[in-house]
This record gives sequence, C-alpha cells and structure tokens, in this order.
Amino acid sequence: MIDVQHWLSALPPGMVYLIVAGVIGVESMGVPLPGEIVLVSSALLAATGVVEPEWVASAAAFGAIVGDSVGYAVGRRGGRPLLARLGRRFPKHLGPAQLARAEQSFARHGVWAVFFGRFVALLRILAGPLAGALHVPYRRFLLANAAGGLVWAFGTTYLLYSVGRAAEHWLKDISWAGLVLAVLAGLGSTWWLRRRAHRVESADGASGVEAAEVTSGGQAVAGASGGQPTEAASGGQPTEVASGGQSAVAAVPGGEPTRAGEH
Repeated sequence: MIDVQHWLSALPPGMVYLIVAGVIGVESMGVPLPGEIVLVSSALLAATGVVEPEWVASAAAFGAIVGDSVGYAVGRRGGRPLLARLGRRFPKHLGPAQLARAEQSFARHGVWAVFFGRFVALLRILAGPLAGALHVPYRRFLLANAAGGLVWAFGTTYLLYSVGRAAEHWLKDISWAGLVLAVLAGLGSTWWLRRRAHRVESADGASGVEAAEVTSGGQAVAGASGGQPTEAASGGQPTEVASGGQSAVAAVPGGEPTRAGEH
C-alpha cells in the first residue's frame, strides 16, 4: 500500500482522481482489482495536501455507483452463465464457493446486501452483476447502490484524512512517526473490512449447515414414553419401550416380537 501511495504521489492530482474512479469502477463491475487499497492510499495522500479529499471521495463514489450499475446491466443480460465464466477466470475471488456465499447474503438480506456489500470485499465485487442476474428491481438496486457508495467513499476518505491531519498536527516534527501512524491507519481499516467479510462468510456457512438436516438411515424414532412404538434398525420390527409399568416388546432379528416376561 505504501508503494501505491508513493506511485500516486508522483502523478498530477487530476490523474489520481481518474485512477481512483477507474479502479473502483472496474472492480464494481465484477473484476477483482485493489479498489480498497487505491482509496485508502489516496485518502492518506490527501492528508499531506497533494490531492483534495472531497475530490478523492467524489471520484470513489462516482466509480462505485457507475461501476455497480454497469455490472448490474451486464449481469442482467448475461445471467448465471456470465458469473460462471467469471468464476473460471478468477477462481480465487469469484469461484463457486464465493458465489454461493454471495447468493446466500442476497437471499437473507435482499437489497440491503448491495448497501452493506460495499463494505465487504467479496460483495463489493459481486453486488452489481449478481443483483442483475437475480433480476433485483433496478430502482431498489440503484437506491441501495448509491447510498452504499456515498457512505463508503466519503466515510473512508474523511476518516483517514482526519487521522492523517491529526498526525501531521501533533507529530509534524517527527516525520517517521507520522508515516508509521498513517501506515497503521491504513492497515487498521483493511483489517476491519476483512473482519466484516469473515463474519459474513461465517454466518452464511452456519446457516448452510443448519439447513442440511440429515436423517439417520431414513428411520423415524418415536419417544419412549407411554409405550409408544420405536422403529429399530434391526430387522425392522417395532420395539415398545416400557414406561410407567407398561409391558415391553422387544424386536428379535429374523423372528417374531416377544413381550418382556414371557417365556
């Protein structure tokens, strides 16, 4: 991330804004690119006065909203075959497992998955194409998309900008300490976003396990209270369990059931 920041600092401000909008826009279309790293690096660069924070945030929001909308249109036209092709091309980021988790998030949260997906690495890439493939109404998608893009872009930019300005004010005579603080702020934001993504993945995985109920041998087992029958796996004969002084019938494999106490 420090290398990206140094590389951006050598460019004119207008070029930095275009790169922020372009990288985030292409990422939002469904292509794995380091949009988060570019935004964080540009926000920290704004704290040094090289670029303006409002233009960085505006470029990021523009790229997020337009990119998601393009991804929505492509996903609506291409459908699931398009997502399958993207999974084969980028198996590490958009493979079948990642696509399944994203679909579970849409099934659970609906259009809110688009809003909160802007803060999660996986959904940030798949939200647009997946919403189009699932035929989410575009007006609802656009509302959630615009809200998520604006909150994510301006919130991330001004949070890191404020941290950087505070560090410059209090540590302006210790340049190396300001650099360390800027790096820690960037790493902290990356850790927070990845932690949210891990929580979403864990919640989706747990719901999948609960949904997969497995019956043992396909046999039904009744309660053993009040002399109710229990089907046993041995010989398929019923076994009546004694309760409260009731007689017990035991299933004998290959033979007739016998009642307890009979000879």
